[in-house]
Amino acid sequence: MTTSSSEQGVSLGMPQLPAPAYPDDVRARLEADGREIIARYPDSRSALLPLLHLVQAEEGHVTRTGQQFCATLLGLTTAEVAAVATFYSMYRRRPSGDYQVGVCTNTLCAVMGGDAIFESLQEHLGIGNGETTGDGKVTLEHIECNAACDFAPVVMVNWEFFDNQTPASARRLVDDLRSGAPVEPTRGAPMCTFKETARILAGFPDERPGAVEASGGAGPASLVGLRLARGETAPARVVHPRGSTAPQDQSPAEHLSSHDAPQDTSASDPAHPAGPVAEEGE
Repeated sequence: MTTSSSEQGVSLGMPQLPAPAYPDDVRARLEADGREIIARYPDSRSALLPLLHLVQAEEGHVTRTGQQFCATLLGLTTAEVAAVATFYSMYRRRPSGDYQVGVCTNTLCAVMGGDAIFESLQEHLGIGNGETTGDGKVTLEHIECNAACDFAPVVMVNWEFFDNQTPASARRLVDDLRSGAPVEPTRGAPMCTFKETARILAGFPDERPGAVEASGGAGPASLVGLRLARGETAPARVVHPRGSTAPQDQSPAEHLSSHDAPQDTSASDPAHPAGPVAEEGE
């Protein structure tokens, strides 16, 4: 594998050339937006995360120019900015597609078909993890849990949910994204490009029709615990061992499951106290 002269310079510890500056009109616009972001925080350094989204909205990834801009605006070193930009996976470090297609391959989504979806998309698009199609439309990646397990397997596009996917539906999804056909998330805000998403994450209003009213709320399975806590559902039924019968004077709906019922232990049963654990050899 060949290495560029700039990469060789980094590996040898040689100083890098300064990052190219934004054109004057772009810099003026970004500075105005940046000052607005900084004004939201009592400590200007707290504005670094949204500022990184702002520069990502400009170029589609966080460039050296964007890092230098953030550093100058906040009075930080570029090393301090780079440490944050390289820590979080939501900041792209190289050019990427208009649509970031993430397939959850964490445990539940994986066993429900996430791995098969990811493999199918790699073959269908002809790209690997973290790579972008030649038309610049789609970047494919496997992602960790996005707290939507009751809709597994889940695919996300620019962090909007596409629930209960299959290899076939995921292939149709990326084909529609590449062709410009209308695509609607299962829940949440309407679809937009990665740059538009980055600007929204920087904290600027999403002015698209229907975006404010949209909701990406949890599904029924995720809300069972909340309903139980509010007393909105009947207590769970006892699950008796196979072949046994429940006492006739007890209604199953009035008892907790064996997982929730208090269990007798040596600490709670005075009739059967537990003595000290004997050491080996005593």
